[in-house]
Amino acid sequence: MSVTEQEVKRIAKLAKLKLNENEVEKFTKDLNSILEYMKLLNELDTSEVEPLHHPVESETIFREDELKSKFSRELALKNAPKTDGEFFLVPKVIRNKAK
Repeated sequence: MSVTEQEVKRIAKLAKLKLNENEVEKFTKDLNSILEYMKLLNELDTSEVEPLHHPVESETIFREDELKSKFSRELALKNAPKTDGEFFLVPKVIRNKAK
């Protein structure tokens, strides 16, 4: 399989790229080179290679979740500047721009 200059121009158009003729020629050559390399990689025998879930081995550094006691509503609202006894009251920050 190889890529033609027409295909490169179509791909460039889809990507909204403006390429001059030299760039089209260069990208056609580069894409064909990549495809040839992929063809070479496909010939490798990987039957003995175990699949990876992630290319780099790593450990989770986060702590385990622990259940802790909750604040009571009264304690949570204690230092609030304004409440209605059940919720925090804050100034409106969204305006209707349509006028």
